[in-house]
Amino acid sequence: MYPESDAWTAVPDHASLLTLNESALEREVESNPWVKGAKVSEDWESGIVTVEVEERRPVLYAEVDGRRVILASDGEELPGLGGAGLGRVRLDRDQVGEILGLARVLSASGLRLDSVDGAGPQGIEATVEGRKVVFAGGLGEGQAEALTGIMRRHPEAEVFDLRSPERVVVGPASGGEPAG
Repeated sequence: MYPESDAWTAVPDHASLLTLNESALEREVESNPWVKGAKVSEDWESGIVTVEVEERRPVLYAEVDGRRVILASDGEELPGLGGAGLGRVRLDRDQVGEILGLARVLSASGLRLDSVDGAGPQGIEATVEGRKVVFAGGLGEGQAEALTGIMRRHPEAEVFDLRSPERVVVGPASGGEPAG
């Protein structure tokens, strides 16, 4: 979503390796809401300046208090879906906060929140690393770390339930009883 031409435009006219301010260029590129991080490096031998960009991905398309918002997992509001096929869910502000907290804890545990797929009395349904996860309320670090290992040990599981504090319940594969 961040075009290469925008990186070219961010480089000041008549810039050279001697005059280029790498930090200022990184800040300019990172001012775009689609950019999560940027790294500028100079190669003095070749004279080449490289701008590496890490883009944000939309994970939540929601209606909150009558307003439609699209958020990345770090809470940054994005200007559009960027081609992501997210369905819109209705949330209240507290639920948005819970989801962003979940995304932070998952990220710290090495897991990726792909999307938020639904919300209701049953909890909040999300896709994490391509797998269905249901949660409600806060997510503890221990629970997220356990989820990481449990997802690897149960590749057949259809759902992972995090609604009980300090527990991960593995849902049935093909309509059977829960795996544990």
